[in-house]
Amino acid sequence: MSIRVLLVDDHELTRMGFTMMLKPQPDISIVAEAVNGTEAIELTAQHHPDVILMDIRMPELDGIEATRAITAAHPKSRVLILTTFDLDEYAFDGLEAGASGFLLKDVTPAQLVSAIRAVHDGDAVVTPRITRRMLELAPPASAQRAPEDPPDKSRIASLTERELEILTAIAEGLTNGEIAARYTLAGTTVKTYVGRLLTKLDARDRVELVILAYTTGLAADR
Repeated sequence: MSIRVLLVDDHELTRMGFTMMLKPQPDISIVAEAVNGTEAIELTAQHHPDVILMDIRMPELDGIEATRAITAAHPKSRVLILTTFDLDEYAFDGLEAGASGFLLKDVTPAQLVSAIRAVHDGDAVVTPRITRRMLELAPPASAQRAPEDPPDKSRIASLTERELEILTAIAEGLTNGEIAARYTLAGTTVKTYVGRLLTKLDARDRVELVILAYTTGLAADR
């Protein structure tokens, strides 16, 4: 069965560009197009897409609020935020709203297809370049607590040293292959570790692991 995609962007030329990239792929089909967040919510309920390519700044209802509504009501529909490299200041809010990652609007056809397939398979798209920018826009963990209070590390207290290393590497934006090379592990072993982290930390996906690593202070400590 093909991966069902919903395109959400208020610019027709942008939607046309993504359509041209995806049309040759036999395992991907575009089920609908929306020009704002309100339409995106309605079309998600109607078509139940597997992956939604979501712009952020749109009239009527922006992509952040649409993402929040969609992921709450349709958890099987996964959202990829579309952004420029300048990265809208609301992008981090998009991740917290339930998005599974970012795509740059100048993405290549191969990168676009790979990202859609990865998200459909339950992974998240968090490249190092975008992760760094995302974290620049996010308030640091230290700003979210009183100066005398240390980061709350209770959620990661049960992790082994190796699991902490893997979580830190994920926060750096490393792929499974890069993590395997760093720690001389088999790719299947890294995948097992990632699955274990998702279960232990009750995390939705890789994006939530990144956020958790920074809000607990883990990434800053190591």
